Amino acid sequence: MNAVGWGLVSAVVVALAATVAALAVPRRHRPAVTGVGVVAAGLLGTVAGVVATTGTTWSVARPDLLPLIGLELDVDSLSGVFLAVGGVVAIAAGTYAIGAARHGLDGPGVQAALPAFVASLLLVPAAGSVGTLLYCWELMALTSLVLVVAEHRERPAVASAGLWYAVMTHAGFVAIMVGLLVAAGAAGDGSFAAIRAAASGLSPAAASPAFLACLAGFGSKAGMVPLHPWLPRAHPEAPSHVSALMSAAMVNLGVYGIVRVGVDLLGGGPSWWWVTVLVLGAVSAVYGILQAAVGSDLKRLLGYSTTENMGLVLVGVGACGMFAAAGSRALAGLALTAALLHVMTHAAFKTVLFLSTGSVLHATGTRDLDALGGLRSRMPVTTAAFGVGALAASALPPGAAFVSEWLLLQALIHGLPAPGVVPAVVLPLGVAAIALTAGLAVATFVKAFGIGFLGRPRGAGAAAAAESGPAALTAMVLAGLACVAAAVCPTLVLPTLAEVAGGVVHAVPAVSGTVAIELVGVSGVLSPVLLVVTLIAAAAAVVGALRLLARRRDRRRARLWDCGAGPLSARMEYTATSFAEPLQRVFDDVLAPEQDVDVSHHEESRYLVAAVSYRRELPDRVERRLYTPLLDAATAWGRAGRGLATGSVHRYLGYGFVTLCGLLAWLVVTR
Repeated sequence: MNAVGWGLVSAVVVALAATVAALAVPRRHRPAVTGVGVVAAGLLGTVAGVVATTGTTWSVARPDLLPLIGLELDVDSLSGVFLAVGGVVAIAAGTYAIGAARHGLDGPGVQAALPAFVASLLLVPAAGSVGTLLYCWELMALTSLVLVVAEHRERPAVASAGLWYAVMTHAGFVAIMVGLLVAAGAAGDGSFAAIRAAASGLSPAAASPAFLACLAGFGSKAGMVPLHPWLPRAHPEAPSHVSALMSAAMVNLGVYGIVRVGVDLLGGGPSWWWVTVLVLGAVSAVYGILQAAVGSDLKRLLGYSTTENMGLVLVGVGACGMFAAAGSRALAGLALTAALLHVMTHAAFKTVLFLSTGSVLHATGTRDLDALGGLRSRMPVTTAAFGVGALAASALPPGAAFVSEWLLLQALIHGLPAPGVVPAVVLPLGVAAIALTAGLAVATFVKAFGIGFLGRPRGAGAAAAAESGPAALTAMVLAGLACVAAAVCPTLVLPTLAEVAGGVVHAVPAVSGTVAIELVGVSGVLSPVLLVVTLIAAAAAVVGALRLLARRRDRRRARLWDCGAGPLSARMEYTATSFAEPLQRVFDDVLAPEQDVDVSHHEESRYLVAAVSYRRELPDRVERRLYTPLLDAATAWGRAGRGLATGSVHRYLGYGFVTLCGLLAWLVVTR
């Protein structure tokens, strides 16, 4: 057993030991034991993943461990990327969990589910057969469901979010199972090696349904539109460190499944597969960031941001498949490299954003941006951590997401001369989607940071806020340092990711060197020198702004003429709703807001207005147009079915007799 095997097995053993310990140790020691176990498992998983990305593989088959199908693990460089990302996120989440347990999350079930969830996050990308993947996927679904509904006694919305998540994740599981079983049936074996070897002989009539089923199942886990409604519901209601694990690690495995099945196991497939992925990714990115830009619930905003960023990753995956189908292996490797880099950067900044949001929630009791403000002086570390994450998520230099999105743009732009009508239409749309999401992301996180942390407090909770405990602060600092490292030193991981992507698409690495990012096979060089210059300029601007503020504080304060209204108050500040109102007007046809104005009059005269109430809601339009009619139809069907259950045994026997006669008649006709 090599270093990859030792690291992965040790991580799983430590996580399972922490699960057992959470059920056995006293309540006062339970959070510390669980948190330390999660941190240790994450550290070991990170080591195994990093070693695997260098080309060290490991596989094992134990038919005696799991019922019916056994256990088969196969770790390669692609698995290593997702192992490393999941391990790093687990380190920060486990550290945060030590302090978060004091907020009512120290029950044995919740504490035991957390390390088991981390173990499943490490086992899914290491699965080497259909059966093992399905077992680990279901373990991940069940443990995450337990964590999502951990606070169901405190808020009724948690139960609704848990129901949505349970239905969507198990529907996705069924789709994945159908797709993988179709592929495995043609191979005659459930191992990934056998499916990979039989992919060339798989007919299009079987390969395309298998891919589409897997795309639906894995895409729902990644928050792909229109299979995303569970994500903005479950993420806000889950504990914040669980939200970080789900948004920064779990959703990545949806992308992993699409790449593993479509590119690796099925051999790439036709171009229209990947056009579909690219279009769905672009739609997800634009729709997700639009919903985030107009939202005022901080955790819900971050949930929609996850949909946006996973959409960008799917754009890269779709472009990779398109280029590979057209024979442009270098561009395919570049697009996949950009997608993998964005997976890493998104994990870094989404971890720090969710953890800092959890700190705000525990300090103020609310996640409504309209009721926050003034946290900069009361929670300086949390404010700095959220600011680092917001800068990274805004895709502005020197933020972490800037490098990955710029690299993705380079891949799409260099692919524009590709022959064919479809690439000539789809690739510019992908470029436009990335540009639009980048602009809206800036507005979204300027709103979140400026209104949530600056200005004056607009609620009692914000006015009485205090900094979080040492465990939460340590977790936020660790995640913030990961963001800074991803922004300042992207070329440390780019060559490795290029090697991984080149191995997946069977091409020479499209990114080489640690000083310049060079596109091999195409003209043009993207140099990190520009990033360094931009970073220096941004740092100089920050220093200048701080000095200007210091000088203003030294000046004598004088009250300006205020029309007799007195000093400015929190009621005069922008709120999240007012900040987003211009965007709502611009995208009114897409968002379809619902508003209602209620005017009440005095009894003495209809001309005298007593009060005016204004209500404006922005429901998820996809959910309203797609899922609401389905739910209404299912409800009507259930009500109609109640009439069949009368309690009469004779009627039930009649149902069975009629059904049997119908089946026999169908068999006679079809013979």
